[in-house]
Amino acid sequence: MGIIVNVDVMMAKRKMSSNELAEKIGITAANLSILKTGKAKAIRFSTLDAICKALDCQPGDILEYTED
Repeated sequence: MGIIVNVDVMMAKRKMSSNELAEKIGITAANLSILKTGKAKAIRFSTLDAICKALDCQPGDILEYTED
């Protein structure tokens, strides 16, 4: 799939740990890890919204499309 998840990049820019972000957005650290590693098959808009609020960014900062 050509979707790249850049949550870890934004977390580094905001100096936020995985556990801190997971707690702020209301998901488990394990589920956040699945999302960060690109193994997730889908993401809910509510989760994307919460990530963007917590990291003060836009969805385009989190998700990137590249051709295979």
